[in-house]
Amino acid sequence: METEHKAVVLGCNYYIGLSIIRCLGQEGIPVTGVHYQEEGAYAFKSKYLTEKLIAPHHEKEAEQFKDFLIDYAKKQTHKPVLYPTADPFVLLIDTYFEELTQYYLINQTKPGFWSDIIDKDKLYLLAEQHKVLTPKSFSTQDADLIEKVETELGYPCIIKPFDSSTFVATFRRKLFKINNREELLEKLKAVKEKNIEVAVQQLIQGFDDHMYTFDAYLNQEAKVTHWVTAQKQRQYPINFGASVYIKQKYVPELVEIGKPFLEAIGYKGFAEIEFKKDEKTGKYYLIEINARTTNFNQMLAEVGFNMPLLAYKELTGQPIGQKVLKDTTDYGFHYMYEDLHASKAYIQSKQLSAKQIMKTYTEKRVGAIWNSKDPKPGFAYIGIILNKVKKKVIG
Repeated sequence: METEHKAVVLGCNYYIGLSIIRCLGQEGIPVTGVHYQEEGAYAFKSKYLTEKLIAPHHEKEAEQFKDFLIDYAKKQTHKPVLYPTADPFVLLIDTYFEELTQYYLINQTKPGFWSDIIDKDKLYLLAEQHKVLTPKSFSTQDADLIEKVETELGYPCIIKPFDSSTFVATFRRKLFKINNREELLEKLKAVKEKNIEVAVQQLIQGFDDHMYTFDAYLNQEAKVTHWVTAQKQRQYPINFGASVYIKQKYVPELVEIGKPFLEAIGYKGFAEIEFKKDEKTGKYYLIEINARTTNFNQMLAEVGFNMPLLAYKELTGQPIGQKVLKDTTDYGFHYMYEDLHASKAYIQSKQLSAKQIMKTYTEKRVGAIWNSKDPKPGFAYIGIILNKVKKKVIG
């Protein structure tokens, strides 16, 4: 396999970046990790990392960060392949798309496309055009908003941001669950004060195991070449968070909805559509699309879908073939640290019992961080956790 192009991974303080580094480094690809500081960047410790770079902050100093990336690429003999690990990096690439694509290999070819996918309002309009079900939503600009919510949505409903990263950074949660008019007015006031655009949305009923994903790779002709489906088991924060325990499960309905939709909108590269199955009707509703590597990327790789490698090979002119998974392996992904917090919340809210949770610890799965062949990031992460505990104890 040709490996002259470097892979540049943006963000090394989270296990998504670590997983990309491992997926590529194990194949002999030179991997460069980029982060704004060494502290907390435990992915820097991976033996599969060839080079680490300390860059300006990607949000606080976006222009300088972009220039840093371009200066680095200019020194290379071959265009590097660029990997964003979180939405802020995706949005930054979109912002400076024309400049960055001169120096980097990137799956997407249309500026602004990723930003429109991340924007829930634009995504839902796009889904509606292609007859894909989405939760019913109302803009905060709608006349008679309160009346519409109470007559057409009812309680509970949710307040969901168009820009998830800004909302999470501000409120430390992905959304607000609303149980009555008082809460609706209170939270609408809070987001208005922070100047964050949101929608009031229908809450699709069902426990966290009613959340599913369609994970696919689309080539430069916007055709799905690889796909696999999965079912969430536990999330953190519970009910409205990211997967902390998820298992691969074949769900043909997700393919029937997700594949033609992604192809129709001209998507390229890796995409993950999150769906929720309504417990009453059995219908699947599109919730969001992750336009960057998923948090359970390592599990996908373990069942034969090394998505970062597919991107690298295709963008450097190498064949990628086709592959789908029409079987259920029940192979899981487990982020134990956050799952401990989630498990406590599930038990306290009586949504799950301790017995139900402990039973899953015997199931076959891969962890988020620990890897016996690459242990240093795991030890570094343990050190970070111990320091947090120490600071809390000392006060």
